[in-house]
Order: sequence, then structure tokens, then C-alpha cells
Amino acid sequence: MSRIAYVNGRYLPLAEAAVHIEDRGFQFADAVYDVIEVRGGRLVEDERHLARLGRSLGELRIATPMTVSALGVVIREVVRRNHVRDGLAYVQVTRGVAPRDHAFPVPSVRPTLVVTARRSKPAVKIKGEAGITVVTVPETRWARVDIKTVSLLPNVLARQAAREAGANEAWFVGADGLVNEGSSSNAWIVTAAGELVTAPTTAMILRGVTRAVLLEVAATQGLTLVERRFSVAEALAAREAFITSATSLVTPVLSIDGAPVGNGGPGATAATLRAALIARTRVAPAWGGPVAQGSGIG
Repeated sequence: MSRIAYVNGRYLPLAEAAVHIEDRGFQFADAVYDVIEVRGGRLVEDERHLARLGRSLGELRIATPMTVSALGVVIREVVRRNHVRDGLAYVQVTRGVAPRDHAFPVPSVRPTLVVTARRSKPAVKIKGEAGITVVTVPETRWARVDIKTVSLLPNVLARQAAREAGANEAWFVGADGLVNEGSSSNAWIVTAAGELVTAPTTAMILRGVTRAVLLEVAATQGLTLVERRFSVAEALAAREAFITSATSLVTPVLSIDGAPVGNGGPGATAATLRAALIARTRVAPAWGGPVAQGSGIG
């Protein structure tokens, strides 16, 4: 079965889907994106993801391509047409097509909207038990990592460094020696005193949707929550460490730069939080109505 993509009002076979050579997303990374988990054919925490997408657009002053409700319909239709029961939906919005110039085009142009969906192993079944290993890399990203832009080259290089070291993820560490976050995840520790610690949104981190939900979940578990950055040494001395993301949920970190965290195995707090997160996560209602191509939504 050929995969289907939505591009600017049209549902097309993936092989035929394309954007203009002068699209600013291609030339300047002048674009934002978001990724939504699909579980059982339904979108997970879609309202939070679309709200974050809207915030990213606003921060870059990129026009909203359509209403939130219309975009939700398009995403569900792409999921339906691709027969994705478990997987990911990807949404990308660029500033649009214009002759190459660093400044915003005048007059403004229509933004480009691309939506795709693909099957993958459900996040609830990925890495939850065994845990992962982490390496650290210097912080090299721009200062606005709170905006979910497609400009991810430092993240790509960090993940490649992890792969070449035989690890699964890389943590960005600032010049002050404190951990910010991972290449595609938020970082957490459970201290020896039992505090649950993660960097605040005022730090160099993306406002992870899973992070936000887990903070709410942790508050119901009687845990002491502290939003601050921590050092690599503190993480190694912690009782547990773990990461969170839409694709990994809560996944234990077994070692950092080759040194074990805690006893070197998955921790009880991470396991409890993972189970509670899965039970708490909002899954959108089922939607089955098709949207006709050229309906004007795009």
C-alpha cells in the first residue's frame, strides 16, 4: 500500500508529494513541526501537541495554515488513509514559498502545510523495561530551543555521537556543567532523598508534552517535584535517571558516559511513573469520517 501525505490541500501518494524548491523551510529551516503518537488509531494528547505547534508558529510569526479543529481533521484523515493503528503523525508548517531572502517575504505568502503518518511499534511497548544508555555532549544549540523548529542539526550530531559511542541518547550539557535535555527527550533524575528533578521550562529545553503530563501524574503519586537543572555528577549519584518523550514515554537511563546510574538497572520510580502515565494519557475519541480532497480545509 502506498503511503499518503497531505500537502497544501491535497492528499497524494508519498512518492508524488513535494514542496517548492524555494520553500523557506527547505532553504532556511524557517519552519516548525510536531509529532503526535497514534495509539489504537487515535491521537494521543493531540490538543497539547497542537497547542504547542500554535505557540511555535506564533513565536516565529508564521501564519496559521488553518484552524486547529480543521488541522485535527486533516491529521486524522491522513492517519486513516495510511491505515495507521499504532505509529506517529507528523505535522510541519513552513513560512511558505518566496524568492530567497533572509527577511520575511513582503507581502506575506501562504504557509506550507505537510502532514504524514506512519506505522511504528507502540510507544507503550518500546524500551520501557530494559532501559537505555546515555552519553553527554556540549550544548551547541541556539537559545530558542523552546520553539519546536525543524532546525535540528545539533540534535542530529548529538544522536550520531551517541550511536557511535554505542549509546541510545545524548544529553546536552551547558558550559556550567548542568544538564539541559536530550537530543529528542527531556531528562530526569530521582535523587537519593527521593526528589523528582527535571529542568524548568525557563532553561534550554523544549516544553515536552510528555514532560508536562508526567508532572501532573507525579503530583498524584506523592512525589516531591523540583524543577531545576542538575549536574552529570548528581545524575550519576542519583537513585534513578530516566528520559521522557512522546515516543519513549518514561524510559530508565542505566548509564551515563559508561558509568552506571544507581545500581545500573531500571528503577522502581520510573516503572511506577510509566504505568501511571500510560493510564493517565489522554487519547482522542475515535474519528472515522473521510475528508474529500479539495474540500477547502487546506
